[in-house]
Amino acid sequence: MLVREGVPLVEQAVMGDLAPDPATGQLRAQIIQPIERGGHVWLNMSITVLPQELQQIIDGQRLPADWTASIVDGHGNVVARHPGGISYAGRPSTDDLKRLMATRDEAQFESVNLDGKPVMGYFSKSPQGWTVITAVPRDGGPGGFGARAALQPIAIGALLLVLVGMFGALWISRRISGPIHALNEIANELRAGEPVRARKTGMVECDEVALALEDASAAIHQGRYELEERVNEAIDRTREAEQLSSRSQRTAALGRLTGGVAHDFNNLLGVISNSAHLIQRSPHAESLAMPLGAIMRSVDVGSRLTQHLLRVAGRQPVHPQVVDLRSTLGEMKELLVTVLGKRMQLAMTMAPDLPSVRVDPSELELALINISLNARDATNGMGEITVEAGRASPGDVQDLAPGEYVAISVTDRGPGIPDDLLARVFEPFFTTKPVGKGTGLGLSQVLGFCVQAGGTARIASQLGAGTTVTLLLPAQSSARPVPDGARLDGTERTRDDGLTNSLAGVRVLLVEDNEELNRVTAGLLRSFSCQVLSAKDADEALQLFGSGAAVDIVLSDVVMPGSMDGQALARELRTRRPGLPVVLISGFSEALTAESSFIVLRKPASPSQILEALRRAMGLPTGT
Repeated sequence: MLVREGVPLVEQAVMGDLAPDPATGQLRAQIIQPIERGGHVWLNMSITVLPQELQQIIDGQRLPADWTASIVDGHGNVVARHPGGISYAGRPSTDDLKRLMATRDEAQFESVNLDGKPVMGYFSKSPQGWTVITAVPRDGGPGGFGARAALQPIAIGALLLVLVGMFGALWISRRISGPIHALNEIANELRAGEPVRARKTGMVECDEVALALEDASAAIHQGRYELEERVNEAIDRTREAEQLSSRSQRTAALGRLTGGVAHDFNNLLGVISNSAHLIQRSPHAESLAMPLGAIMRSVDVGSRLTQHLLRVAGRQPVHPQVVDLRSTLGEMKELLVTVLGKRMQLAMTMAPDLPSVRVDPSELELALINISLNARDATNGMGEITVEAGRASPGDVQDLAPGEYVAISVTDRGPGIPDDLLARVFEPFFTTKPVGKGTGLGLSQVLGFCVQAGGTARIASQLGAGTTVTLLLPAQSSARPVPDGARLDGTERTRDDGLTNSLAGVRVLLVEDNEELNRVTAGLLRSFSCQVLSAKDADEALQLFGSGAAVDIVLSDVVMPGSMDGQALARELRTRRPGLPVVLISGFSEALTAESSFIVLRKPASPSQILEALRRAMGLPTGT
């Protein structure tokens, strides 16, 4: 048994006293041999000695039957004896002999042995505390005084045998300590993280342990390498996710700001447009034809700009439908070739199992045109652009809602985009082009379109190797109902063809939170002989409606402050009066694309569009 550091260590060899084993009760003694390393005791090796083993030493002397020979421990207890054998083990020596052994290391003596016979003898104590005793009878018999001269050599011989046993134990301990030291060095190398190479120790068992430690070292190094790789990969993914999240949050914030600006701008355009139409109905309109025409043209330009801003914010009204990408992209190829110019080549590949998507085809077309224009500018109008469409891999859509996605990638061979600029390319109004050459709304429209469709857009670029923009759109396995055709957007143009008299006397409840737009729209409706009740929000509209005011039709904005928006107000009014005609007007896509029974106009709506919508809602003749 090896006793390691952490418990008291002995500095020199010690032979312990005979004592019963705590577990078995068997008598045994311990020889403790210190093992040094570097001039210091590193551990103690404990060797168990049984009385039977020492009894063999005494029995090997073949002493006469009347002679006495004993080995006693440091407290004078018999370990082995002749005659009697180990049956005497553990019995104390006589008191007079114990007193003598306590004061002398060796001496001749006369006493009475444990068998009650008078004897004369000799004892010699080892440096480790054990004593060898030999004695002969004092009666002068065959083994009596004539054998006195032989007592001392026999005792010394027996003592030498004990010492030889001890030195054998020391030699064995050194043979063991060497391999143990070698194993300890290997263990220290393993603990320090150094590569371990098994070395021959001279003991088969230790060699096997060394080989096991070498294998363990190799496994630890391999595991550490794999762990470092996984940690580095996780860190990279975390950084990418953090950057993507930060970029998405920044883009979303800019989108909300852009949408808010577009909404307010639409209200201003509505005030200007309706005011201009009121002026056109005045007797002096003919003399103001030139400035009124300029005003209306400016309103049209502003309207297109707000539509673009709403695309960026993901609030542009869209008309989604199930699109077969293979046929749609094939039809768009000719358009993209025209956009790119004659000096550029367009390669398009599509997977044979390409799923359909549910998007607004015009918005998809605009997104691909914006990307193609950027690619053309990046390559100075020369080179090749590749469009690839197929199923998106799981790694590309792990941060999106569960489901199957389609990836449409557009790749150019331009100079690439630096990393510090790559993180901002989807931001509204951000552009690297010279002043007057770009608005910074192209890629922001692409992202807004994809997000509005339930997906996202990504960009990857490498300096000197080109750029790839990828649209990720949810796959569509079956067609859904397309919103009914009861909506009118800014692309529809109706004419005021003399049917305005059909609205004469119609009582309109106008709900609009913008004071100027409310006032101008009310004036416009009155110019067409309508009776108008105005409310600034849904609460006031319900109060007017509940007071018994006569109402034939409701014209309400959608986004309003207060307890409910325009859609909720329309549903509440329909509950109170089923079949009540309602026309909603908004610049937000949620209202414009919602599946409902209400007619929805897009801001800014022209007077003819408003009149047409009112007639349709009331079931009156229209100008179409």
